[in-house]
Order: sequence, then structure tokens, then C-alpha cells
Amino acid sequence: MYQLKVFLDLMWYFKKEKWYYLGGIAILAVVSVLSLIPPYVVGVIVDHIHNNTLNEQVLRNWMLLLCGLAVIIYILRYLWRIFIFGSAIKLARLLRNQLYEHFTRMASSFYHRKRTGDLMAHSTNDIRAIEQTAGAGVLTLVDSLTMGGFVIVTMAVTISWELTLIALLPMPLMAFATSKYGSMLHKRFGKAQAAFSSLNDKVQESMSGIRVTKAFGYEKEEVEAFKKKSDDVVEKNISVAKVDALFDPTISLIVGMSFFLSIAFGARFVVNGDISIGQLTSFTVYLGLLIWPMLAFGWLFNIVERGRASYDRVSGLLKEKQDVKDDPGALNTPPTGEISFDVVQFSYKNADQKSLDNVRFNVLPGQTIGIAGKTGSGKTTLVKALMREFDAKTIFFGVKPLQSYTLDALRSSIGYVPQDHFLFSATIADNISFARPDASYKEIMDAAKLANIHEDIISFSEGYETVVGERGVTLSGGQKQRISIARALIKDPEVLILDDSLSAVDAKTEEAILESLRRVRRGKTTFITAHRLSAIHHGDLIIVMDKGRISERGTHDELMNQNGWYKKMYEHQQLESLVKKGGRSS
Repeated sequence: MYQLKVFLDLMWYFKKEKWYYLGGIAILAVVSVLSLIPPYVVGVIVDHIHNNTLNEQVLRNWMLLLCGLAVIIYILRYLWRIFIFGSAIKLARLLRNQLYEHFTRMASSFYHRKRTGDLMAHSTNDIRAIEQTAGAGVLTLVDSLTMGGFVIVTMAVTISWELTLIALLPMPLMAFATSKYGSMLHKRFGKAQAAFSSLNDKVQESMSGIRVTKAFGYEKEEVEAFKKKSDDVVEKNISVAKVDALFDPTISLIVGMSFFLSIAFGARFVVNGDISIGQLTSFTVYLGLLIWPMLAFGWLFNIVERGRASYDRVSGLLKEKQDVKDDPGALNTPPTGEISFDVVQFSYKNADQKSLDNVRFNVLPGQTIGIAGKTGSGKTTLVKALMREFDAKTIFFGVKPLQSYTLDALRSSIGYVPQDHFLFSATIADNISFARPDASYKEIMDAAKLANIHEDIISFSEGYETVVGERGVTLSGGQKQRISIARALIKDPEVLILDDSLSAVDAKTEEAILESLRRVRRGKTTFITAHRLSAIHHGDLIIVMDKGRISERGTHDELMNQNGWYKKMYEHQQLESLVKKGGRSS
């Protein structure tokens, strides 16, 4: 059946854990066989009573047998749960790890296309549904087939095959109904999971932007928007529940019809002498044992439809291709030496204009490169191309193209301080030592001093053990910037990239940080992108970007001798700075 296709999709894992699953299935089969004995015992005792041959010894022997069976079945049921459900839990762990590893390999363009809340839903609800399929799904499939099959064979062979056929007449109705319900459930569950992803994304976005929401007094509107998302989730899950609720009543009705036929025709068989009263009693008890396999069969469709919808979502995510990946035979040694940009052109996907156009320049080891330009001129694109967040051909590092090195090797040579200063919800010391977890406390403090943040840190009551809030919410913008710089400096990278990373500090602090960089980074390359030109005027080479092209290049003095954008912007910023100083002194 197409509904059971998810088991074929998961066959790679079943093969991996085959001994656990085969052991669990074997134990389930043994439990099913042992469960057939009590109904037989009931029939024997009823016949003894009917024939007036029951005595204390006979009753005691049968009771001891039943007690022994109960203990054995108890132990075996514990074991199959360990084997099957334990394997299902390990599958969930494996898929979560695969997803997380996949997320870490994907380029930034992937996160432009995917919503954070949706990715979180894949890692939680969808994984849980797949785990259910690999655990409870396998249980219901095996148990419904083994228990159901053994019960039917036992009824037909030991009691009456004619009565067994009569009792099974309503069963095709159940097969049709569960198949129909399963198709409906698949569609509705997929929509419910998508709605949950949307709600997840809304919560994550709202929590991240709560300060903006409060600043604009937009709380009521946000609450209303959340309620709409929440109502949509409830509506779609109720839609799933309506189909889900059809399984048990349908199965109970069909089993009830089987009981009716069994009693009606079984009584006639007893009267005609075809079976004994004890056998009819056993038959009805066996029929009672069929209730669980029938319910399990219906539950099976419920589980596998949820699992199939979730597995399709997760596998689709895992099939997303890496935009940037290691080339075959790429070197795993960190690059050093000269850096050369020879980018003819580069455009982002679905972009109308070029992001980089005819960008050519060389950087010698130890040089500081300043990159200036208007917003959207291509400054950040240029430095991200060096880190291979996307492939913009051709850039050379140490006379070899960037693609000649593995991503790990390339990025181990680079320390990056982004515009968005993300800090983890951990201690300040842990945030600074993120790139070097083995760094000593002295090295952490030395990096903080270079970033001019040490004095701020020791003024906190917990010092370096101060736990910053989510995304560093408890710190000021300038403090977050300087901790981010310290995090890059502790790595002591071959290439340091400061992407507009001094915008939130004052001029005095900026100068102190730049002086520290000049002192400790002799012989190593530094790229600084900035809107405030005082951050790059000391550079060995300054590049002015405009619409993805290099419009001006040279040292500060050379650019000041030209009547270009750089000179006008520098003089404007200097005048602005003098006006501010004059305002403060007055």
C-alpha cells in the first residue's frame, strides 16, 4: 500500500538497526503466540464445568499455567519495548543530528529562503512524528499482522473455519475505511504541520523583536496577529482530529458486527453439535483478542500518514543542495600569503543588478585594507566573497583559488566580526573564547583588552562570568561590538575582517582599538569596511565601492588629492565631528 511507503523510506535505518528490530519483532511474535493460550484455557475450563469434571487439582494446574504465562509475557513485553522504542528514539537523535549538521553546512542564502520557526518545527514536531512511525508504527504493523494472523489461524484450525469466515465478513469494510481515512489524514496533517511552522516562526520573530514592538506601542497588534496564527493552528489540528476520531468508532463498529455474527451463528453451531460450548466461549475470547489488532491496524494508518508527511518534509530539507561546498581534492591546510581579487562579475540569485562588477586588486600579507562606500555599494559582499559564503570567481589566497582549500581550512585562517553582533546566551568569557574553547583566562582577558572592553567587563558584578541575555540583550551596542572583536582577536587569524564593526563606539574608543590592531597584527592582513572613514584612513590601501565597482582606490593621502566621493565624505564627517565637539563645549 502507498500509505506504508514510509517504511520503505526508513529501510536504510531498519537495516542499520536490524538486530534490534528483528529481536523486537521475534519477541512480539512469541508474545502473540503465548497470548493464544489463555482463551484456550478458558474454553477447557468451561467444558470441564459443562461436563461436571472440574476439580481443584485441574483448576490449580491451569491457574499456575496462567500465572507463569503472565510473568513471561510481562518480561517479553518489557524487552520488545526496549528494542523497538529504543531504536526509534535513536532514529530521532540521528535525524536531529543530521539536520543540525546540514544547517551548519548551508550558506547564508539558505537562511534567506527558510524561516527560523519552520526549521525549528522540522527539528521538533516532524522528528517526533517520524520517531512514532519507527516505534509505534512498527509495533502496530507487526502486532496487527502477527496477533491477528495467529488468532485467525487458531480459530480456524482448532475451532471452526466456517465460523471464522463468517466472523471475518465485515473486515473488508475496515480495510476500505482506514485507507480512505489515511489519505484524508495525510493531507490534513501536512497542512497542520505547516501551520505549526508558521506559528513557530511568528513566536521566534516576535521574541527577537520585542523591544521594537514595545518602542512603537504595537503590542495589541502583535497579540492579534499571534491569535490569528494560533487559531489557524487550532483549526487545522481540529481538522486532523476529526479524521483521527473516525478510526476507533469505525473499527469498534466492525468488530461489533463480527461479534454479532459469531454469537448468532456460533449458537447454531453449538446446537448442531459442530462445536462445544467451551469452544464457542474460546472463540468469543479469541475474537476479543482481535480487537487490538484491528484497532492497531487503524492506528497504524494514523501513525504512518503523520510519519509520511513529516518524513517528506524532513527529507526534502536534507536534499537541499549546498550552495558552497568543498571541491574534490581541496587542500585541508589553512592558506597564507597574498590575496588577489579578480572578480569579473557576481550577482545574487534572482537579483536584477550585479553585486560585484570588475573588482580587481591585490593585498600583500600584513596590509590593512579599508573599504568604503554608500549603503548597498558591495562592501559586505566583497568580504563575504573572501569567506566563500558564496562563490564569486575568481579570488586567490596564497596564489591558489579559494576553491582549492576546504571551507574549514579557509575559514580557520579568517576572523570575522559581522555587522550583526550576535552573542550567545552564555558567559562573556564563553562568548570571547567561542573560536578557541581551550583559551586560558589570561588569553581571554588579553583579547578583551585589545578590544578595549576589559574595563567594562570587570565593572560587572560577575565580571567575565556575567551571563549575557539572548543575543546579548543585556549589553549596549558598543559593548556587544567590542566583545565580538575580542572573539575574533583571540583566534589570532591570518586575515581579520571587521565589517562595519566600530560603528557603535565613540571616536576615542575607536582609535584605541585601531591602535591595538596596528600593534598586534603586524605581518597579518586586516580588512575593515566602514561608513565612518576615520576607521580606515590609516589603511595601506583604501577602496571605494559604488554599485559593485571600485570607483576610487589608493591611500588616504592619495584619495584626498582626488576630488572624489572619499574626499567629500571625509571632509563632511570631520566638519560634523567639529560641530559636535563645539556643541558639547558650549
